[in-house]
Amino acid sequence: MKRLAILGSTGSIGQSTLSIVESYPERYAVATLAAGRNVDAAFAQAQRWRPRLVSLATEELAGELATRLRAAGVTGVEVAWGTVGSVACATHVEVDFVVSAIVGVAGLEATHAAILAGKPIGLANKECMVAAGEILTRDARERNVPLLPIDSEHNAVHQAMRVGTPAEVKQIWLTASGGPFRQTPLEDFAHITPQQALKHPTWVMGQRITIDSATMLNKGLEIIEACRLFDLPPSQVRVTVHPQSTVHSLVEFVDGSILAQISVTDMRLPILYALAYPERPVSSLTFDLAALARLDFEQPDFVRFPCLRLAYEAAEKGGAHCIALNAADEIAVDAFLRREIPFLGIPRTIEKVLERTPESHPETIAGVLEADSQARERAREVISAADLRV
Repeated sequence: MKRLAILGSTGSIGQSTLSIVESYPERYAVATLAAGRNVDAAFAQAQRWRPRLVSLATEELAGELATRLRAAGVTGVEVAWGTVGSVACATHVEVDFVVSAIVGVAGLEATHAAILAGKPIGLANKECMVAAGEILTRDARERNVPLLPIDSEHNAVHQAMRVGTPAEVKQIWLTASGGPFRQTPLEDFAHITPQQALKHPTWVMGQRITIDSATMLNKGLEIIEACRLFDLPPSQVRVTVHPQSTVHSLVEFVDGSILAQISVTDMRLPILYALAYPERPVSSLTFDLAALARLDFEQPDFVRFPCLRLAYEAAEKGGAHCIALNAADEIAVDAFLRREIPFLGIPRTIEKVLERTPESHPETIAGVLEADSQARERAREVISAADLRV
């Protein structure tokens, strides 16, 4: 029996993880949950799973949850809040495995604390690896802590790389759907609305990741994450546009062989893979081979999607530039969704922030968070400029 800490339990990855627990009660149990701001969902999850500890974002929300649990007669569930609470969830003595799925750098401290506590990690938070991957991978290697990717692309690479040694890998290929604007005329990009950008052709995801897919910044973050997870330089991490999204990634070996990982577009599969590794449990997540009737692969257009170019540039520099890439994008996406800047204002904001970011490599999580805060402030300053406004 593997007892789980689910950081981000009310999000899509968290809910999919709980679905896996429900399907495999003999294998997995819930130990702790970090639920953010959704107190209704946290209450329902605490009633259903009776974890040892539930953490919410604020003291007020934690108090509300504790009151509701008492009124419902639910006992034995401790309630905590804030970063201290999520760290407590990640490092709880009864936790055997941590699913890191809190969106953004908000989950960074808890993920790092879990590594220091020797807890294996199922990583569904690419922002943590982008901002602090140099620190997380270093500390994980020193403690022999597994970092198992849940993102479908990196999970696919992890699976394919099991057949060879790292020295035999020539390069890896991350597939991208191309988003909703793969064939949109460039002259129309200036008029793209949030509603149009939120219509992803393949996946149903949260707002930020959906916009990031539309700009291909999401793929840029995955490039950086892949460099850290698989200890590869940016030149060995390639991107190919694959609209069908049936091939999740490919690994090309030095002898010319290319291995592709193919599966249904269901996040439960990579979650189950990470939870069960190195085993492969029987599941109902089957793939219809008829979906392979057509497989298209295209080179990404760096003119159409400048965020991809910016990500490669940040990956080469590392450190503060990777932190700034992620932070500036988060601020810019929020501004776009609030119609403060146009769609093209997202890459413009990121580029200007990167130009103003001095090269550095923070050695601590506190240093990473400080660099993140500085980059966010630079992004706000850039957005206030007249040339970015609609």
